[in-house]
Amino acid sequence: MQQLPLAISPAPSPTFDNFIEGANSEALLRVRELAAGSLREIIVYLWGDPGSGRSHLLRAAAAAAPERQLVVADDVHELDEPAQISLFNAINLAREGQGAVLAAGNAPPGQLALRDDLRSRLGWGLVYQLKALTDEDKARHLRAEAERRGLRLPDEVIRYLLNHLPRDLPSLNSAIELLDRYSLSRQRHITLALVRDALKAEGQ
Repeated sequence: MQQLPLAISPAPSPTFDNFIEGANSEALLRVRELAAGSLREIIVYLWGDPGSGRSHLLRAAAAAAPERQLVVADDVHELDEPAQISLFNAINLAREGQGAVLAAGNAPPGQLALRDDLRSRLGWGLVYQLKALTDEDKARHLRAEAERRGLRLPDEVIRYLLNHLPRDLPSLNSAIELLDRYSLSRQRHITLALVRDALKAEGQ
């Protein structure tokens, strides 16, 4: 069995610039402003399904606000009681002029299984539902990620990936990484035949 080489193009760290915004341009803008300290609101809450990009935005904001007190809380629906109290206190401090809060979960504030007082406070600021990306958005992302790695993806390959793989971005990114390694190890351009061979070799 031929062993594939290690990946040579690691995935980039989450930033605002490499966030695939789709229909979420306003949420992206407001989170950028919050991290920069130019947003009048001091609480922003994001919610959406897994893979919607909420963790990406929180990590990007945390990296973009090193000089500012920004409390970031992801997956708030999983917080235990002590963590809920900490977030509650952080929101109160933010309202007193001490920093800002960016939080995210899998449901709007009113539907979270959290303390009543924390649920209400998460809804005090701006609340955005992150909308799922369209197939066109994902196709653009696949092309851009391939170009970043020096690869060219024919349109038929993009259609094949979208029709035969899970459509969340982590799965699609993993497919690009696989194709990068597989095409390098075989010294072949990416074609539909190579894609089928690579996925078959991976048991997909």
